Amino acid sequence: MALLEKYITGYVISKDGTRVGYRQTGYGPGVILVHGAMMTSKNFLQLASFLSNEFTVYIPDRRGRGLSGPFGQNYGIGSESEDLQALIHKTGTDKIFGLSSGAICVLRTAIIEPALKKVVLYEPPIPVKGTNPAAWGSRYESALSRGNFGKAMFTAIKGTDDPSLFTALPGFLIAPLLNVGINADAKKQTDDHVPLKSLIPTMHYDLLLVRESPGLIDRCKEIKAEMLLMGGTRSQRYLKLALDTLSTVLPQAKRVESRGLGHTAADNDNSPEKIAKELIAFF
Repeated sequence: MALLEKYITGYVISKDGTRVGYRQTGYGPGVILVHGAMMTSKNFLQLASFLSNEFTVYIPDRRGRGLSGPFGQNYGIGSESEDLQALIHKTGTDKIFGLSSGAICVLRTAIIEPALKKVVLYEPPIPVKGTNPAAWGSRYESALSRGNFGKAMFTAIKGTDDPSLFTALPGFLIAPLLNVGINADAKKQTDDHVPLKSLIPTMHYDLLLVRESPGLIDRCKEIKAEMLLMGGTRSQRYLKLALDTLSTVLPQAKRVESRGLGHTAADNDNSPEKIAKELIAFF
């Protein structure tokens, strides 16, 4: 299926004055899709296209990326949640989906926002039972500080993505190839292209979210919305443990584990149609 091209853009102003841009498509009840790390709203255009016959889909660029303003001096889970609340209130949307670090933002919002009625979390990387989803962060930061974007990107992928031949290879082999691709990508001239070179440094802020997220577990009991917890069989163990813990705290939540899918299943290049089917059924 061709990538969705028919959409409009809009924006909301968050509580701290930050402009948060979004893409909008489709007709029907509203659904918000919240992307993960090293992504923008464009990574969910395919997912949005599968939902657009049933729903009006809003895909925000999380702050610091694409259509949206900067992270700001007091960045954290609170500011991400305020961004989503601004969009919820403008659009009247009560259904939301979040992937990875985006799911952390959605979880925080679900705790405090009574307007939300249906919430889907896909593998939020919350530290539980001694796991440390951000353990690779210092290696990423070190590579980034040296200007080695390829190594920084590879370190982030190895720390978060599904186990594969790619992630099993040594960084000294992969990083130079990634640097070539990153530099070539930076030369693209399309109007709304967000180069990898600007997205890779944003992982720093997603790591902050991960480190801030353990406190959300106990507060989950405050959520009144219907919950769907999603994950894939190919994803890393710490992501499954986080979902297990959330299932314990939220015994009424529905749990779906999709065979053969991994952490970024909702992305354009993975299995967005399968994710869309689950979302349509739940929403």
